[in-house]
Amino acid sequence: MTTLKISGGTIFDPANGVDGDVRDVWIEEGRIVAPPGDPHQRADKTVDATGMVVMPGGVDMHCHIAGPKVNAARKMRPEEKRTSPPVRRTPHTRSGTTGSVPSTFATGYLYAGLGYTTAFDAAVPPLAARHVLEELHDTPIIDKGFYVLMGNNHYIMQQVRAGEPERLKAYVAWLLNATCGYAVKLVNPGGVEVWKSTGGDARSIDDPVEHFGVSPRQIVRDVAQAVDRLGLPHAVHIHCNNLGLPGNWQTTLETMRALEGHRGHLTHIQFHSYGGDPDDQATFHSKVVELVDYVNSHENLTVDVGQVMFGETTSMTGDSPLGYYLHKVFGRKWFSADTEMEAGCGIVPVEYRDKSLVHSLQWAIGLEWYLLATDPWRIAMSTDHPNGGSFLAYPEIIALLMDRGRRRDVVQRLPAAVRDRCTLADLDREYSMQEIAIVTRAAPARMLGLTRKGHLGPGADADITVYQPDDDIQRMFELPRYVIHGGRIVVDDGEIRSSEEGKLFHVAPGYDEACVPDIREWFERNYSIQFRNYPVEAGYLHEHEVVAGRDAGC
Repeated sequence: MTTLKISGGTIFDPANGVDGDVRDVWIEEGRIVAPPGDPHQRADKTVDATGMVVMPGGVDMHCHIAGPKVNAARKMRPEEKRTSPPVRRTPHTRSGTTGSVPSTFATGYLYAGLGYTTAFDAAVPPLAARHVLEELHDTPIIDKGFYVLMGNNHYIMQQVRAGEPERLKAYVAWLLNATCGYAVKLVNPGGVEVWKSTGGDARSIDDPVEHFGVSPRQIVRDVAQAVDRLGLPHAVHIHCNNLGLPGNWQTTLETMRALEGHRGHLTHIQFHSYGGDPDDQATFHSKVVELVDYVNSHENLTVDVGQVMFGETTSMTGDSPLGYYLHKVFGRKWFSADTEMEAGCGIVPVEYRDKSLVHSLQWAIGLEWYLLATDPWRIAMSTDHPNGGSFLAYPEIIALLMDRGRRRDVVQRLPAAVRDRCTLADLDREYSMQEIAIVTRAAPARMLGLTRKGHLGPGADADITVYQPDDDIQRMFELPRYVIHGGRIVVDDGEIRSSEEGKLFHVAPGYDEACVPDIREWFERNYSIQFRNYPVEAGYLHEHEVVAGRDAGC
């Protein structure tokens, strides 16, 4: 049995209460194990981490790295491919393109190079699941999974309108099984269908979704209830209505209330925390204080931030009306798509400028969330890659959180009104190394229900990042000394040393088979493909693992 020992590192493992202790970490067959009883026992291989910082591998719980939206964005940004440095082929890597939407190979290498070993794509229409699985198989090193779009699914809305909670629960479970998905995603619930049929949007969560006779509030409430009854490992993952619009904080607050105590994860919360008049950008201001107070006092809620970073990137979203809105705001090329009975999509190149008051406030509002949230276990780092910026910006965000002087230096160069319209300039809090380990590793793993990720206790997957301390925090987190995935050293001093396939995580909740004939009849009446060709065949799964839920026995 092969053993690997990480010797003498300074350990930050918040899930196990280890905060800067000097310890050894032992690994056997891809898992972390307790140190041997014999203190003189030698490992087959030892990594000397003396003086270095050791953390679990990073977990990105919300990004966009696969699926039709990502592929469309890759095609519509050739200008990025011409100017962004490529990933060169080496004995351990294939070539790949970078930019805000890297190719599959490059995505895996870049995540690993940052010390991240797990990532979840946040928005996949069920009809595209088969191809998404192929793309994820093509994305090396990292473990991964994806969330299934359900917030504008016609059959979902029909069951909500009919008051059929059992059939709704069965359909949610059937869809997750059919796609090999991990969690339920709601994007602008009901609003995308309004856009597809009328060109409008749902401006409040009580607006009617015409033809279906439901409201966004009902969709959120009933789907959240179904997710909890199924015992899925992750809460319903919600992209609220009115993303990006001044005044949308009220919609966000009402969405939190609509959960009625059920678990809910509010994603890229920064984009949903705006005060002001939606028809007057000049009134734009932060409403983080009001929203974070509600989240702080309601333990059923978790969030990731969706931090905006200055520079060029690409907006890609299952929120079709938002894509059109951004196209009008930025005046750039635009792509929109419809996925049969299931979802929509909008893609627009964007640039966040530090001379823009709105963009500067978006940057500041994200940092407000990190600094005002009282429980770091219920907030996760994200840029909504690539919507707010690339995941490659995580080291810069970490540096901003750990150094209030650095934040203040940036604020000084922003429009003066930023200081009047948010609280950031008054916030002195600085994150500790332990808190960084929580929001980038331990908390997202816990939110996802991944019991073997985000920690360094016995039985955990041996996903470990070793950093060389540096006075420049951003540089420290940009260049890990070692990255270990599944017990193998995959990055050594910035070089990819191994690019084995990562693992797919999915769920397989049970459901009432008696509901399937009704699903089949509706499906074959409405879809362009046959029912039997819709579920993913076993052959599309390579290395994979079914994750059991809270009480689901998945």
